[in-house]
Amino acid sequence: MSEKPIGIAVLGLGNVGTEVVRIIEDSAQDLAARIGAPLELRGVGVRKVAKGRGVPVDMLTDDIEALVAREDVDIVVELMGPVEPARKAIMAALEQGKSVVTANKALMAQSTGELAQAAEKARVDLYFEAAVAGAIPVIRPLTQSLAGDVVCRVAGIVNGTTNYILSAMSETGADYADALAEAGVLGYAEADPTADVEGYDAAAKAAILASIAFHTRVTADDVYREGMTKVSAADFESAKALGCTIKLLAICERLTTGKGKQRVSARVYPALVPLEHPLASVNGAFKAVFVEAEAAGELMFYGRGAGGAP
Repeated sequence: MSEKPIGIAVLGLGNVGTEVVRIIEDSAQDLAARIGAPLELRGVGVRKVAKGRGVPVDMLTDDIEALVAREDVDIVVELMGPVEPARKAIMAALEQGKSVVTANKALMAQSTGELAQAAEKARVDLYFEAAVAGAIPVIRPLTQSLAGDVVCRVAGIVNGTTNYILSAMSETGADYADALAEAGVLGYAEADPTADVEGYDAAAKAAILASIAFHTRVTADDVYREGMTKVSAADFESAKALGCTIKLLAICERLTTGKGKQRVSARVYPALVPLEHPLASVNGAFKAVFVEAEAAGELMFYGRGAGGAP
């Protein structure tokens, strides 16, 4: 094992940032054995330094630029959101030769190509597995495991809030307003659920999936988006009569035009899903991504896609 530790800077101390710090500390011995060197937390960047956040106050700083620039920091873990100041911090880290891990879906949906180029130029790593579906491993299979295959289609339930609401409506016959209220009480829905229920969150993730799966640049603005606020109990009754259920899906696929040219389609909308399809059985706050490839065939990645620990 190398005696030289690997220095980590964490940017952001919300639910996810707090869990990352905890895992680095609680699993230090195991991580060192797997990595070949100890990981050492150098500091945590926050908007406002304050006591009682589960991290010694002397480890906290509101000077993100200085933390990222420290010579003893090798890896920057960005968990701040939204696009700015996260983008500026990540670009600074990459330009200074530091590898970056981020869970920032909004940023990656907008700037994947730009950040990837910066990482390649600096010969460092840029990882963003947690930007889509939390703990569910889907980015790496698309970029590595299926690198020698041709991905034809990616369809996924990528937002836990909307899936919980639609599952409740399907199972209990509740209307949208009541299911949303229940999701809020249980902590699955934000005080302002617009980003979830109107499909903005899923569209950002669809852009990332399409970019990775089809080796092209797709931004959230390129994704057709339709929310699920107009889905009613009557719609579920109609779906059941057709042997289907309703899920808010992010669908990305490679299409061939009538002239033989290929194009990429990315869209988010409440879709009818046949009950025999694996995605139909994904309920509650769980998420899943279904991949269709020429050689590998059909694959599904399923699990808890949200929460600090995952």
